[in-house]
Formats: sequence, C-alpha cells, structure tokens
Amino acid sequence: MEKVSIAATAREGIGVKGALSKIRAEKNIPAVLYGGHKDPVSVTVSVKDLDKIVKAGKNTLVEVTLNGTAELALVKEVQYHPVTDLPIHADFQRVSMNDKMDVVVPVRLEGTCADIAQYGAIIEHIMREIEVRALVSAIPHEIVVDITPMTINKGILAGDIKLPKGVELMTDPQAPVVHLAIPKEEEAAPAPAAAADATAAQPESSSTKGKKDEEGNLTKGADAAKK
Repeated sequence: MEKVSIAATAREGIGVKGALSKIRAEKNIPAVLYGGHKDPVSVTVSVKDLDKIVKAGKNTLVEVTLNGTAELALVKEVQYHPVTDLPIHADFQRVSMNDKMDVVVPVRLEGTCADIAQYGAIIEHIMREIEVRALVSAIPHEIVVDITPMTINKGILAGDIKLPKGVELMTDPQAPVVHLAIPKEEEAAPAPAAAADATAAQPESSSTKGKKDEEGNLTKGADAAKK
C-alpha cells in the first residue's frame, strides 16, 4: 500500500483570536490527530503536504511525524472553504497495520454496454461509494466495476462487485450500484392543422351567441332574441 510521509507541528495559541488566520496565512492547515487509544492532538500541516495526500487518493496511508515520533494515520475528513475551495481543516485518525477498519471507498465505472448504442440507454450511477472492511494495508483507493456485461434488464448490485482479496463488503449486498435507463420519449405537440380542427369542433358557447359576424350582421341567435 502506498504511504505518504509528512511532518506535523503541535498547534499553539488554541482559542486565541487570529491564530487560525495566521496559520493559514503561512500556508499551513490546522488539523487534529486522534484515535489509537491516545489523546487527540491539535497540529498543523503544510498545504503542500495535504495536497500530496489528496492527490495520492482516498484512504492513502499517512506517516505523520510529530515531535520526532512517527505514527500511521488515515485522513478521515478535509474541510474546504465554501467560496475559495481551499482546505481549512483536516482530521487524521491513527491506525494500526494489524487492525481491520471499516472505510468508504469510491466506485469507478469502466467499460461500455452494448445496450447503450442499441437502445440509447443511459447509465445511472446510483451508488458512488461502498463501505468495506479490511486491514489497513489492504484498503483500496477505489473499486473498479466493469459494466460491459450489464443490460437494460440487469443492473449491478453491491453484492455483484468483485472485491480485492482480503476486502469484505459492509454495504447491503442488495443495494443497487448502477443500472441502465431508457429515456422516455417526449409527447409530440399537436400540429397546427389538428389544433385548428379541434377548435372548430368545439360547440358554440352561450357567450358567443348573439354577436355580430365578420359582415357586421347579427347572428341567428341575436335574430331569434329580437323576435
């Protein structure tokens, strides 16, 4: 399993006004290292190191060195600024190579279904992540699903996915992951001629009786009213 090594610094000035802004101005990110039957520690890591971890992929094993001591961890969450989309905080969970963990893994589709070209079917990727259990060393970055054999009559369920050795599915096996859908044809609008015929076929309403025709003469209904 790929491992990324980074250095962390114990964070000082917690709760002091402006401390977090100063950390981010120095291109560092406030973070917390927790778990492993130890007390959580507030730290800072560089934006460059965090970017390196993110690019390595989800569930990348991270070796965090703090005060000369190295610990293994996984990034559990990275928070981003809603406007700038820059990272503003990260959570690291301590892990052991001998322990199994339940983690969420992205699902990536590959291949082409024959029914897409034949019937104009559309791929509906319902579940983009599945939960699995594995030793830390066996946790995959992603699960690749081949959709080539899929048809409009048979999609792929979570239980149909072939997992790497040592990886156990925790998601409901009957949960749908991907299927094909046939787009509904839009109802055609009535042609102008048909619309005109429909209007002509409508019975004369009481509000039109007694009105003048195009020549300015009273209609039969009006004549009858005068008698």
